[in-house]
Amino acid sequence: MEYRIHPKTGDAISVIGIGSGPVSEAPEKEAVAALTYAQAHGVNFVDFATAGAESFRRAGLAFAPVRSEMLYQVHFGANYESGEYGWTTDLETVKRQVDWQLKQLNADYIDFGFIHCLDSAGDWAEYQENGVLDYLLDMKKRGVVRHIGLSSHAPELAQSVLDTGLVEQLMFSINPAYDYQHGEFARGSAGERMALYRRCEAEGVGISVMKPYSGGQLLDARTSPFGKALTPVQCIQYALDKPGVLTVLPGVRNLSDVKQALAWLDAAPEERDYSVLGTFTPRDVTGVCVYCNHCHPCPAGLNIAAINKYYDLAKIGDSMAADHYAKLEKHASDCVGCGHCDRRCPFQVAQSGRMKEIAAYFGK
Repeated sequence: MEYRIHPKTGDAISVIGIGSGPVSEAPEKEAVAALTYAQAHGVNFVDFATAGAESFRRAGLAFAPVRSEMLYQVHFGANYESGEYGWTTDLETVKRQVDWQLKQLNADYIDFGFIHCLDSAGDWAEYQENGVLDYLLDMKKRGVVRHIGLSSHAPELAQSVLDTGLVEQLMFSINPAYDYQHGEFARGSAGERMALYRRCEAEGVGISVMKPYSGGQLLDARTSPFGKALTPVQCIQYALDKPGVLTVLPGVRNLSDVKQALAWLDAAPEERDYSVLGTFTPRDVTGVCVYCNHCHPCPAGLNIAAINKYYDLAKIGDSMAADHYAKLEKHASDCVGCGHCDRRCPFQVAQSGRMKEIAAYFGK
């Protein structure tokens, strides 16, 4: 397993996590075996915005013996009183549900307590007015919640909540369909979505990725908005290449789903390659570096993706980006202008010209 360190919390987070949405669909024994297998293979991060109430008990059976090794996202506003997922901002219901979820998980603390599923300004206002936010913050003050998170599908709303400075973790839907304006949750332009990812990276807010397969649509040519299927490995790599992303949370129901996600760990570079997306990109992404590394290897030894990322972060005010850039082994000024990256870029970025621009900006 590979791990990424959360800039704010210091937690080492597995790049492959678990989305518990479909865990309740499989027979209990099968579901528990799948979760146990995931943990045994290094997965330590689980999200509990799940489809059914049974998911909590099954996760409790699988993870209670190793609770201290796991990191849980629990959502203040997810309601399972009917046995299936529901959304609420009623304070008393939220309190009952958080207490119930902890008991089912056989846990006495929450790593990331989430402001749950806000997609409009009205949702955010209601969440505050009904006292749910105050309850979440009080739970953090008491040590039951260690860190505050936010789940949303809306870049503009997420930006507004980030402005409060409360949020240390953002759960956001990142996949090519949504980023390229295809699907129910394809909110915000490609540029607006990338701006959110860059802001999270700049401010040390970790991103946990939900819906990396776009609900499975991307895995089937018949349902893919691009008319061509991607693999789970390609979808996971796509999300992990985005700024700020710490972990990708595919929904799992059984051992097959877990192994499908873990296949990323042993995948060859050509299996992770999603350059085919370059033929589908919307206008506001064409010509923009998305840090995908498909231009590598550079004949001059430049880490082109990192150079681009630190430049973009520096321009939006990340105070650490220039220092990170300075510590790179080679800089934009070391570009020899061979054009290798220009020819290979699936997103039609004129990288050799961009290296001159970046060298001028940083002075090397």
